[in-house]
Amino acid sequence: MTTRLRVLDDGAWLSVDDTRRVSVSELWRLDAPGFCECDIADLVVENFLNVGVDGRTVTARVYGQCIVCGTKSTVEWVPVGRILNGEFAAVDRDGVLSVRPNAPDEPAAGEPETTSG
Repeated sequence: MTTRLRVLDDGAWLSVDDTRRVSVSELWRLDAPGFCECDIADLVVENFLNVGVDGRTVTARVYGQCIVCGTKSTVEWVPVGRILNGEFAAVDRDGVLSVRPNAPDEPAAGEPETTSG
């Protein structure tokens, strides 16, 4: 099964199968050691840099700012959803999200389609 993943509007949206599904300006609580000195970062997402898939999990590299300590930087591969039965299901971004250390399978340049497990 193929799912089309793209970053749209200069990094303002993540699109799944040509539908805008995740936007910037959200506040995410992250377990992201190395991003900032906070135990849990309260990150305002300012830009999506890339999107990929790790098995059935849709992940994104994001740029943002921790509103607690002020750190601005990139966060590697945060889970934002899953592909279940060919449909996108958003993860609960009200909880604490754990950053994944490894890069997911990424589409080649100019190839926005990614196959999910």
